[in-house]
Amino acid sequence: MAFSDERGQYNGRVTLLLVLSCVVAASGGLIFGYDLGVSGGVTSMDPFLKKFFPNVYRRMKENTKISNYCKFDSQLLTLFTSSLYLSGLISSFFASTVTRTFGRKASMLVAGIAVLIGSALGGAASNIYMLVFGRIFLGIGLGFGNQSIPVYISEMALPKHRGAMNIIFDGGVGIGVLIANVINFFTVKIDGGWGWRISLSMAAVPASILALGAIILPDTPNSLIENNNNQEKAKRVLQRIRGTTDVQKELDDLIKASSVSKTVKDPFKKILQRKYRPQLVMAVAIPCFAQMTGINVITFYAPVLFRTIGQHESSSLLSAVVIRCFNVSFTFISMFVVDKYGRRVLFMLGGIQMLASQITIGGFMTALFGDHGALSKGSAYVVIVLICIYISGFGLSWGPLGWLIPSEIYPLEIRSAGQSISVSVYFLFCFLVGQTFLAMLCHMKAGIFFFFGGWVAVMTTFVYFLLPETKNVPIEKIEQLWKEHWFWRRFVGDEADDNIYKLDK
Repeated sequence: MAFSDERGQYNGRVTLLLVLSCVVAASGGLIFGYDLGVSGGVTSMDPFLKKFFPNVYRRMKENTKISNYCKFDSQLLTLFTSSLYLSGLISSFFASTVTRTFGRKASMLVAGIAVLIGSALGGAASNIYMLVFGRIFLGIGLGFGNQSIPVYISEMALPKHRGAMNIIFDGGVGIGVLIANVINFFTVKIDGGWGWRISLSMAAVPASILALGAIILPDTPNSLIENNNNQEKAKRVLQRIRGTTDVQKELDDLIKASSVSKTVKDPFKKILQRKYRPQLVMAVAIPCFAQMTGINVITFYAPVLFRTIGQHESSSLLSAVVIRCFNVSFTFISMFVVDKYGRRVLFMLGGIQMLASQITIGGFMTALFGDHGALSKGSAYVVIVLICIYISGFGLSWGPLGWLIPSEIYPLEIRSAGQSISVSVYFLFCFLVGQTFLAMLCHMKAGIFFFFGGWVAVMTTFVYFLLPETKNVPIEKIEQLWKEHWFWRRFVGDEADDNIYKLDK
């Protein structure tokens, strides 16, 4: 099965080694998702709150005068959640150097080991300091993993399957959140109140898979050429993952890209040049917008949010499980259609779906949910259904595509720097949203949904006008898309080393 379109032709097929490499690498997404889900779940468990956040527990149980929207407003509680993302932000810059110098596998190995340490500290925590230090190590793991894994998958995959292969990573994120919600649902029922320790320590399972995979699996051909110019080994790996001996054309493109990359001493300085303006803008905008969809409002705090509208502890965790099932289902739908219909179509469909549902949720809760009391059982179910519609739109669009787009748009010479910027921006906004959400919920109340809905409208417009379609385009030839784009061509132009990535006519 050969890839062929007007931009180039690479021979190859989907091989077992390729699928295995991408699936094992995507266990890093499982780690990320598991942590997103588990942190929101344990912060809704009474024994966990009593041990580490007694003030929040007392306010939730005893003070009926506090607004429903403000019961969980605690900077210490949000620090537990968001410290991971601050740690991930800082570590992603170190990850760039490791990935560029030692290869994608090296960063993946560091990620697995750091998460193993973090999960051990979290599961054994006896005070808030151990808890936060565990989160910091988890953040280091996610900083290295999220910087290297999407690039690893994009470089391993054939152009015509790159979208689907990369969405395996976000599929891992969704499944990780779902598994965390299921585990929380059962561990909260454990007598003695120590179930949260199981929840926090189980991140060690996918971390072990990632670390072992980083030792056993091959590095990408791009990385082998970039790091030690081992063209023969790169060719052998390319032949194994493509399932054919005829890989010379693809290998030649990788060698050309590597020769350009080796002239760049400081990729962070290089990406600031005018000809890389579209990549720099996307490196910042895409992860920023992905967070401003409001998804982490749902992911971090779904159980807390459902307890806010009056559900009991176990019911709130079960509701979180239900909505994650919708997210995972639509993420896999996205995986099967992204390379057929393209990235832009999914962005548009998902954006419209998220905007409509957020406005409806905001209006519904404004009309029916006050500062005190709870929603009726029927009204609470309506909110859950609306959230399922919202998260389905996210699973179709910004969830998987927020990771896919940054991983495929950078030329090799700025790829590690560009991905580090994307990951650091992602973690920065994770931190900001995570640290401020409970305070925003307290002050803005149901208006929080209108706030994020407005952002969805902005990002959907941005994609419509400024993001070109990247489906089926070889990763080393995507630069030509910017030269043909109605807006970005004024920054890139023919003078931007056009001869290096000259397309076959």
